[in-house]
Amino acid sequence: MRRSTHRAHGLSILALAMAVPLMGATAAVAQSTPQGPIPYDARRGVFSFAEGLERALPAVVQVTTLGQSEGPSSGDNEPRPVSSGSGAIIDAREGIVVTNNHVVEGGRKFTVDLTDGRIFDAVLVGADKATDLAVLKFDASGLSQIEVVDSDQLRTGDLAFAVGYPLGLDQTLTMGVISGLGRSGMGDRIEDYIQTDAAVNSGNSGGPLLDSRGRLIGINTSILSGGGGGNDGIAFAVPSRILMYVVGQLRSVGEVKRGSTGAILGSLNAERSRDLGLGIVRGAVVENVAPGSSAEAAGLQRGDVVRRIQNRPVSNAGTVAATIGIAEPGTEVQVVYLRDGREGRATLTVEAPGDRPVVRGAEVVIARGLSARVGADGLLVFAVEGGSVAAGAGLQAGDIIRLIDDSPVAGLDSLAAALGGDGQRILSVMRDAEPVEISLP
Repeated sequence: MRRSTHRAHGLSILALAMAVPLMGATAAVAQSTPQGPIPYDARRGVFSFAEGLERALPAVVQVTTLGQSEGPSSGDNEPRPVSSGSGAIIDAREGIVVTNNHVVEGGRKFTVDLTDGRIFDAVLVGADKATDLAVLKFDASGLSQIEVVDSDQLRTGDLAFAVGYPLGLDQTLTMGVISGLGRSGMGDRIEDYIQTDAAVNSGNSGGPLLDSRGRLIGINTSILSGGGGGNDGIAFAVPSRILMYVVGQLRSVGEVKRGSTGAILGSLNAERSRDLGLGIVRGAVVENVAPGSSAEAAGLQRGDVVRRIQNRPVSNAGTVAATIGIAEPGTEVQVVYLRDGREGRATLTVEAPGDRPVVRGAEVVIARGLSARVGADGLLVFAVEGGSVAAGAGLQAGDIIRLIDDSPVAGLDSLAAALGGDGQRILSVMRDAEPVEISLP
């Protein structure tokens, strides 16, 4: 681990720690200041972030999800606890709590426990599976709320604090740093995570990630673990930039309506990179462009590799979806791409979600959230939009479509025809040489 000495006004942290208790009466009224290297509580003679954080802690709640229990009934048929997590009050007047979708998923009833011991029933305002966010609402007086700040101002190395109710414990605060920004690659979902090494465990889901002043910068959503399911110092949070857009949509219309540009994207990987003769493995490949779309008007072509969007590096197709998915229709989005080894730039205009159930491009069909093209082994699903009907049904990138409603589909025309119109479709696909049946609403 690299060592470093932090200095402020000519004093190292160690020197400051030795000097501050000797400052006498003048230090007794000292307050933490933005200029100080570490906030110092002169009254107690300790370094502490408590002053800023304590304002946020009453707004961190425990969320319990109740549903019909399995097995013999007790006779009263009351919902029983099926999961629990954490949440953050972001609007005290309206009683608005943000948490994770996976905390409330499948629930019939929800309760919110406050730090003062009160417990309230809550109603589900809406949920968004693609970003793993959900909004609850409850009626109560005397609530606190957490100030939300722009996550785009974060820098790797900033201090971060995770708050929640892990492993059956009461409210718990842990500290770490921002380990990375713009993390994705866990699937073609809406991914643009903040990575932190603040300890996050089961039960922390839905709880806030705070900066050193107690302001909300993200919602803790997942961890990477070495196998035991415990904390290994790698946790991910949905940034406030995405959070506030999703919450606004859920509160106003009950669902998230995502725009598009008409660029049909797949994630760049080692195999695709070799096919394209590239020396990179991060980016989003333009597999096709919908006719008449903004992407077509901007000049994007099949085979282009998007490397940056709105000046953010692109790891995979999920990075692009995270930006386009929270942009209002009419927003202009700047992209940097590679074509034949040369860098190009384009401006895409985000369009409102289309009403066409099926888009038939020259070499691609898009329908119900899946994007498919003709591959070596048949009709290849190369991308699945996060939060879409296809994603919810369990369809995955890499699946080979063989049958739809027991009828063979051999080409793009037959696929487009089979997926058109309303009603459920039964897809028979091959996944890793094994047959899988998908019920597609």
